Amino acid sequence: MTRVGIIGAGHIGSALARGLVAQGHEVAISNSRGPETLGDLVAELGPSAQAMTATDAAAFGDWAIVTIPLKAIDTLPVDELAGKIVVDTNNYYWERDGHIAVLDEKQTTTSELLQERLPESTVVKGFNHIMASQ
Repeated sequence: MTRVGIIGAGHIGSALARGLVAQGHEVAISNSRGPETLGDLVAELGPSAQAMTATDAAAFGDWAIVTIPLKAIDTLPVDELAGKIVVDTNNYYWERDGHIAVLDEKQTTTSELLQERLPESTVVKGFNHIMASQ
C-alpha cells in the first residue's frame, strides 16, 4: 500500500485524498490551519486517512502532492520532501498570489519555481488546469 502525503486540503487536495483512499492508498493530509481543522474530512475518508502538519505529511508519504497557493511554496518542508516525487497542482493566479515577475514575464513556470524550492525532490506537474486560450 502506497503512502501519500498531501499538503493542501482544499478542493484539489480533498478530491485527490478521496480518490487515493478509494484506490487503497493511505493518505496524510494537511492544511495551513492545522490538523485539528481536518476532523470532518478525515472522518469521511475513513481509517486510511489521517490529518497531520505539512511537515509530518511530507515525511509520511512515499510521494507527495503539493496543492497550496503558489504564494505559500516557501513554507513547504524541504528536508521531508527530499528524495521524493512531488506532484505540483499549482496554477498561477496573480489575483490570489500577487504578481510574480518571472511568471508574468514568462521566464519560468510554477513547477520550476517549486523545483527550485525543493532541489532534492523530483517535481512533476499534475491534477491542474490551464485555460486553453493561454
